[in-house]
Amino acid sequence: MVAKRLRFFLLFILLFNFFINVIISLATILGVSRTGYNLFAVISASMSAIYICLRACKKTKRSEEQGDILNLPRLPNRFSFKDLKIATENFGHKLGQGGFGSVFEGKLADDTKVAVKRLEDGIIGQGRKEFLAEVETICNLHHINVVRLIGFCAKKSHRLLVFEFMENGSLEKWIFDRTPDTVLDWQTKVKIIIDIAKGLSYLHEECRQRIAHLDIKPQNILIDKNFNAKVADFGLAKLIDRDQHELNTRMRGTIGYLAPEWLTSTITKKVDVFSFGIVEKVKIDRLLDMVDRNEIDIRLHGENAVEMMTLAMWCLQTNSCKRPSMSTVVKVLEGNLSMETNLDYNFFTSATLNTDDDVCMAISSELNASHLSGPR
Repeated sequence: MVAKRLRFFLLFILLFNFFINVIISLATILGVSRTGYNLFAVISASMSAIYICLRACKKTKRSEEQGDILNLPRLPNRFSFKDLKIATENFGHKLGQGGFGSVFEGKLADDTKVAVKRLEDGIIGQGRKEFLAEVETICNLHHINVVRLIGFCAKKSHRLLVFEFMENGSLEKWIFDRTPDTVLDWQTKVKIIIDIAKGLSYLHEECRQRIAHLDIKPQNILIDKNFNAKVADFGLAKLIDRDQHELNTRMRGTIGYLAPEWLTSTITKKVDVFSFGIVEKVKIDRLLDMVDRNEIDIRLHGENAVEMMTLAMWCLQTNSCKRPSMSTVVKVLEGNLSMETNLDYNFFTSATLNTDDDVCMAISSELNASHLSGPR
C-alpha cells in the first residue's frame, strides 16, 4: 500500500513538472505576462496531473480486480454482461433477493436454463470480497449435492454468477409453506436431509482444502426437479487448510442458525453441523405439526421421526467437540452407524435461543426478511 502511494505521488510530481514546462513554453511563445502565466500554469498543471493520476488509479484498481479473478486456478466460463442481459431478458424475471444481490431466471444461447445471481451496483465495494470468495470456492467443486457454477461475469462494475437452474426452488418453501402442493412424502423428506448431509460432508472432508460454509439455512439449500437437494450460496464460506483445526473470523451467517462459539470468534467446521441440526429440527417440527394432514406418515414413520430429532439434538450440542462430523451424520442417516445416546439436552443457553418456539419464530422472521423461495 505504501509503495503504491509513493508511486502515484512520484507520478503526480513528474506530470506536474511536465505540464508546468509545457504551459510556460507556450506562454513565452504567445507573449503572455509572467504573473498571469505563472498562476495559469500552476492551476492547469495541477488539474491535469490530478486528472491523469485519478484515471491511472481507477485503471489500476480495475486491473487488480480483473487480476484477482483471472488468477483463479480453474476459471469457469466467462460471460459478457450483454450476453447475460439478453439471457435474462433484461433481468425481467426475478426469482428472489439475497444479502448481496438478486437472482434472476435466464436462458443461454443453447437453451440451457440458468439462475443468474447479480451483485447490486450500490454494494460492489462491500460485496466484492464475497463475490471473489464465491467464485474461488465453487469453481472447483464437483458434487451432486453442491450447486454447480456454470460461469460468471466481471466487467467494470458488473458482478454476476451463473448457476444451474433449480426447478423446485429453496428448501424454505417446502418447510414453511402450508399448501397441499408443498407436502412431501416421508422418503423425500429423509432424502433431502441426507443430501444436505452429503453435500456438507464433501465440503468438510473430501475437498483438497476443506470448506466451512458458515451460512447453512433452508434458503441456501436448493431443490432440483428430481428433488435432489444441493448446498448453495458460498459468499460467506471460508477455506480451511488440512492441518488447521479452527478459524478466527468475525461473526457471519444468519440469526437463528448460529452456533454458540460464534461469540468467541473462534470457530470450526462444526458450526455447519450446528446449523444443519437447526434445519433438521425445524423440518421435523414441521412434520409433527402436520399430524392431521399426514397421519399415515406419522403412524408409519413416527419412530424414525424421533430418531431424526435425536440426531438433530446431537448436532446441536453446545460443546462443538461433542457434535458429530457430517460424514458420521451421513452414516447414521443411512443406518450404517449407531447414534450417540449420552447427549446433553440443555443445549439452549443464553448464547443461543431459549425455546423451540423462539427457534421457529427467529427463523421465520429471518426468512420473511429475505425471501428466496422460487426456482433458481
